[in-house]
Amino acid sequence: MALDQYYLLGRSGLRVSRLALGTMNFGTGGFHAAYGKTEADVRPIFRKYLDEGGNFLDTADFYTAGESETILGKLIAEAKVRDRVVLTTKFTNSVDPADPNAGGNGRKHMIRALEASLRRLGTDHVDVFLLHTWDRITPVEEVVRTFDDLVRAGKIRYPGLSDVPSWYAARAQTLAESHALAPMVNLQLPYSLVQRDIETEHVPMGQTLGLGITAWSPLAGGFLTGKYRDGGAGRLSDAPTWTDRDWQLLKPLEEVANALGVTMAQVALNWVATQPGIAAAIVGASSADQLGRSMAALDFEIPAELRATLDEASAIQPASVYRMFTPAYQNWIVSPGLKVGDKPAGYAPPVRNW
Repeated sequence: MALDQYYLLGRSGLRVSRLALGTMNFGTGGFHAAYGKTEADVRPIFRKYLDEGGNFLDTADFYTAGESETILGKLIAEAKVRDRVVLTTKFTNSVDPADPNAGGNGRKHMIRALEASLRRLGTDHVDVFLLHTWDRITPVEEVVRTFDDLVRAGKIRYPGLSDVPSWYAARAQTLAESHALAPMVNLQLPYSLVQRDIETEHVPMGQTLGLGITAWSPLAGGFLTGKYRDGGAGRLSDAPTWTDRDWQLLKPLEEVANALGVTMAQVALNWVATQPGIAAAIVGASSADQLGRSMAALDFEIPAELRATLDEASAIQPASVYRMFTPAYQNWIVSPGLKVGDKPAGYAPPVRNW
């Protein structure tokens, strides 16, 4: 099986595949209709993922206006794998623009959103329930308490967060720990060779506080597959505005792929899935064959010297105060001329670098 390695999600006992199946294109309605697929289209994708050993499924109530959850629930029931899979869904986005309480992260909407998701998914619980996006106004105490109530009610197994500031995630986890409430185990964020900003705070925060990070858009919206070329016909008119640094990254990525005899997409996926603090990379697919190629991204290792090439080409320079937290700065002024570290090797358990 391609996905025969499972690791604990954050500081939990939950075992998950290193590649999660994203289902944002399951269905043809709502916000994601432009690239949506029918139930018949996605059934082979779902079956391929299961057959290759995958167990980590990601959806949200907002995806294809709820169709993603409905289709995914049917496919899970059809395959009789509810107990085998780790089912994740999310809430935050509005389901009724006329109702101010039909969106956001308040207790009223959170509970209503979960109940609706459970009906569409055809199950009495989800394994991981995520706050989809920070709404900027709901007290974090309310979110954490409601998560705990839902865990105690048996409707969710683990809570988590998606697309929130690092300080918010840290406060939520600290509140949960200090009040003996259900801790967050998952933090879902965008991460790729193009977009490494989460390394500044989110990744070390997750490692320290026990939140396993699942990376969405590990191929940067397809950019890292090489299908878009600077000035070439493959570049979509509505594609993001890529920087010179982004375009220049494609050359070393292609060189590494050629050296390993694999595709650029496979190298980019492998790099994300094996980075420190990353529990899993979320991959979507338009066909079973495409998914198979993505899963093959874990069939090889990137040698240290080639990984260094990718790291250097994609590196982001620390800004503002973060420049003071670098080894170079601290060796210059905090501990000049000394070799100072945390603990010697073997003194403390190593951080799980998935």
